[in-house]
Amino acid sequence: MAAVPMQPAAAAGASEERDAGPALFRPITIRGLTIRNRVWVPPLCQYSVTARDGVPHDWHLVHLGAMAAGGAGLVVAEATAVNPEGRISDYDTGLWNEAQLEGWRRITDFIRSQGAASGIQLAHAGRKASVWPETVRRDGSQPLDEGGWQTVSASAVAFDGLREPVALDEAGILRIIEDFRAAARRAVAAGFDVVEIHAAHGYLVHQFLSPLSNLRTDRWGGDLENRARLLIELVRTVRAEIGEQMPLFVRFSATDWVEGGWDEAQTATVARWAEEAGADFFDVSTGGLVRHAKIPVGPGYQAHLAEYVGEHGDVRVSAVGRITMPRQAEDLVASGAVDAVMFGKAMMRDPHFALRAAYELGAGTSMWPTPYLRARPEADHGEW
Repeated sequence: MAAVPMQPAAAAGASEERDAGPALFRPITIRGLTIRNRVWVPPLCQYSVTARDGVPHDWHLVHLGAMAAGGAGLVVAEATAVNPEGRISDYDTGLWNEAQLEGWRRITDFIRSQGAASGIQLAHAGRKASVWPETVRRDGSQPLDEGGWQTVSASAVAFDGLREPVALDEAGILRIIEDFRAAARRAVAAGFDVVEIHAAHGYLVHQFLSPLSNLRTDRWGGDLENRARLLIELVRTVRAEIGEQMPLFVRFSATDWVEGGWDEAQTATVARWAEEAGADFFDVSTGGLVRHAKIPVGPGYQAHLAEYVGEHGDVRVSAVGRITMPRQAEDLVASGAVDAVMFGKAMMRDPHFALRAAYELGAGTSMWPTPYLRARPEADHGEW
């Protein structure tokens, strides 16, 4: 069955859409999935001690479930490793065995029961793996003193302060592609509605994309087409595994924020190639490849890059990064700059952020969980 196209907020029929209420709270359809609004939760690494075997536990159920009950349209689970060596730390979730699959299933069941869609970000940390989680050490990524493992990457180029990785050979690359395939199969069985491939924040796929970390001279390195080969193969492989109805996202870092590195023009080109290979939507962040990049952090500081990738790649995108106010997000979606907004820290501070945003923007209260109906503002003298 052909994919159901998504229409940007400012597309044809805009007058009808204006009558439908705030753009941030209009449903969006991607292939066979309709998501109730454009207030989404990005992957948020939890580094929970309960996940040391890679299995999500009660913390993950409460963390993700609260945001679904709080009105989010799409809740994407944290970077989840496709094999043990792909974990950032040994406190990360995985999807390389059946116990992990079963752990995720009860979480997706609950998210669905709250009217939200669930997503999972499949990941491999590459040269940034085998580190202490930030919940244990607050001084930035540091290699594990004991119990660590050999890391891998596109080339034997270390991330500043971490161990030198082993450059993957052809067989190693193909094994990782198969690991993504198997994890995608488990994601479907676990009940997820969306699969996302992690190609951002300096992790393995990003390490292949950027000329700063990929110094290869074979078919997996060199020009843009070769550096993008791993991602495109992953998109094709995952698409073949999840079928035609399930949405497939890619998370990009649109720029390394370093001269001569990965940038938004390359991101837009590769996003277009990825869409042709079977991806549907692009979650646009930035940075992570080098430790000391100068990043101009501020309100909505990455949104213009998401807009650039959407416009120049002719693809659907979401914005993320210091977007904390409902009106700020509404303006981004209503203008057609992006198709959805990811709220990370805002959601961690307030899992009911989506309900509050709906109230502030006048979107109604249809998302309120039944046990909380008596707390609706209109039931309490109109006060939040």
